Amino acid sequence: MRCPRRWMWAHSMTAQDYQDLIDRGWRRSGKYVYKPVMNQTCCPQYTIRCRPLQFQPSKSHKKVLKKMLKFLAKGEISRGNCEDEPMEPAVEDAVAGDFALINKLDIQCDLKTLSDDLKESLQSEEKKKGKSSKKEESHELIRPQDIEEKLGSGEPSPSVKAHAAPKPGKGADLSKPPCRKAKEIRKERKRLKVMQQNLGGGPEGHPAPQEPRSWCPPKAKSSQPRSLEDLIFESLPVNASHKLEVRLVPVSFEDPQFKSSFSQSFSLYVKYQVAVHRDPPDECGKTEFTRFLCSSPLEAETPASGPDCGYGSFHQQYWLDGKIIAVGVIDILPACVSSVYLYYDPDYSFLSLGVYSALREIAFTRQLHEESSQLSYYYLGFYIHSCPKMKYKGQYRPSDLLCPETYVWVPMEQCLPSLENAKYCRFNQDPEAVDEGRSQEPDRLQVFHKKAVLPYGVYKQQRQDPSEEAAVLQYASLVGQACSERMLLFRN
Repeated sequence: MRCPRRWMWAHSMTAQDYQDLIDRGWRRSGKYVYKPVMNQTCCPQYTIRCRPLQFQPSKSHKKVLKKMLKFLAKGEISRGNCEDEPMEPAVEDAVAGDFALINKLDIQCDLKTLSDDLKESLQSEEKKKGKSSKKEESHELIRPQDIEEKLGSGEPSPSVKAHAAPKPGKGADLSKPPCRKAKEIRKERKRLKVMQQNLGGGPEGHPAPQEPRSWCPPKAKSSQPRSLEDLIFESLPVNASHKLEVRLVPVSFEDPQFKSSFSQSFSLYVKYQVAVHRDPPDECGKTEFTRFLCSSPLEAETPASGPDCGYGSFHQQYWLDGKIIAVGVIDILPACVSSVYLYYDPDYSFLSLGVYSALREIAFTRQLHEESSQLSYYYLGFYIHSCPKMKYKGQYRPSDLLCPETYVWVPMEQCLPSLENAKYCRFNQDPEAVDEGRSQEPDRLQVFHKKAVLPYGVYKQQRQDPSEEAAVLQYASLVGQACSERMLLFRN
């Protein structure tokens, strides 16, 4: 079932025109500009924007960035089940708490870093506990602390000896320590590390020797959280295995970079559509690619108050060792960077390029803000709360959703309770608030008719067609007063 929407074909549009339109719930696909009918569609699509200036990467975002750094530095990495979007926090914690993290080697390594004095105190304490434990029944559960202490001292645990391994299907193996949460293990390791430092590290106050380690992204020296830029542009070793370069290319066949890379970019698009979206190859021709991702109604502009790259439509090409592995299609507008589409090489899906490119675009928005102070937002398209594949956009916080009735931005945290109860919501809690940008003087709407530009008030007197008036008034209400006076509505 197709979602009801209003649409128009935009031949040419200024960056400010499109900025005002997306702030009223419009989006573009090529030159096709559309707006969902929010109170009629089965899956309301709310315009979402992130506030990059206050953005802090989450734990899952940092994992993606570190994974990319590790790949660039060392080459091949483990290609497990990688998702294009970050995991939900609850799922991530559950994965991190896998009992496989608890093993004897880890515990032994931690305890070997303790000084001899500390080991002796632990062993003497264990002997006292051993005497009292003889009075207890043999089937009593073993404390994980006791197991760790015995493992650290190298002595067998008498309590463990008392338990024979159960037969399959007879319950948990009591000869092994109970499973513990990863969070508890991390706290214990930190405590042991602090104790080691307090005792001077090793015998006679000398630091304990460490095994040589391969390259990994350096950790921050200060307690302050690392910025997004620090995580993205982390220094790599001189002998790094790969080189990644991101190029911003204007969408124009007159641009030499765009023209020279068109063939490679198109081939990547076909590979992505066929592998990821299961599109038939005959539906991924150059005509479809050009109409979808290369044609844009936005006029290229380079105002003095704007960024050095100017406004318009661009391709951000991700070049890995001289080959394009991903292309992010974006629009740079007076107040935002708007994400249009991303396609990438499925062979590199293990790098989570969907998440990585979004983080790079957020960092790019922050860079443009330094050149143009009003450019402060990153638009991610539509947020659909009832669609799990679209909810990931809400993880780029802080973010706002656009009220579908008053067209004001509301913090996402305030919108979520309403979305849990109903698919369609008015986020503005003020019952008296109205759409301030609505069309209040439709006669001032500009019409292009017979190669002439004239106000709608003059045009309707010439035409006197009541059936057409309803369509024109609907257009005026959807685009708002400001756009209706700047843009030209074509009438034949």
